[in-house]
Amino acid sequence: MSTSVNLEDVPSESLMSELLRRMRCSSKPDKRLILIGPPGSGKGTQSPIIKDEYCLCHLATGDMLRAAVAAKTPLGIKAKEAMDKGELVSDDLVVGIIDEALKKPSCQKGFILDGFPRTVVQAEKLDEMLQNRGTKIDKVLNFAIDDAILEERITGRWIHPASGRSYHTKFAPPKVPGVDDVTGEPLIQRKDDTSAVLKSRLEGFHRQTEPVIDYYAKKGNVVNLPAEKPPQMVTNEVKKALS
Repeated sequence: MSTSVNLEDVPSESLMSELLRRMRCSSKPDKRLILIGPPGSGKGTQSPIIKDEYCLCHLATGDMLRAAVAAKTPLGIKAKEAMDKGELVSDDLVVGIIDEALKKPSCQKGFILDGFPRTVVQAEKLDEMLQNRGTKIDKVLNFAIDDAILEERITGRWIHPASGRSYHTKFAPPKVPGVDDVTGEPLIQRKDDTSAVLKSRLEGFHRQTEPVIDYYAKKGNVVNLPAEKPPQMVTNEVKKALS
């Protein structure tokens, strides 16, 4: 069921800016990208920049699954059955949900996949689906970074829960250690931002996802980014890789 929007009710500025965006985007080359990197490697910082620059849609499989379940699409209903049983959603289902999403106008120029594929089997299924659509992955951006740098990056993060302001003990410390600059309230560390959690997530990444990088490297479309560099430098490297 599609929800139709009455365009008469959409504010002119919104219509105009969307039209201008589509005109600007029409001349952009199509790009189908996968972002791969361990937690904290900067994918979340770069993906909105890449998305806007190249007019791509951002496909975060976790969000898409939740949306499909909420919308009760045929695939969403199947996914919910698996989740209710405490099972993992099958690779075929996830690839099916990506396939569905690619029909949207926002994905016309291509997409950024983030968080998928995590395994070589998923990569093969994704490639097969894209092949059936007559297309393929153009570039795999590998956010390469040393585990030790990640540990410093992640375990140093502190958050002010009420405002979402974030600090870093080394790179962006609060004026007074442990308290928010604005309110003076105590800062907390996210459960995931501890050494132990990071260690197990990194182990999973090296074991499961690094083979995906090798899989695409054999096809010759992996670009290794120096993810330890400041964000602006990483952005420049991304633009170089995609130009």
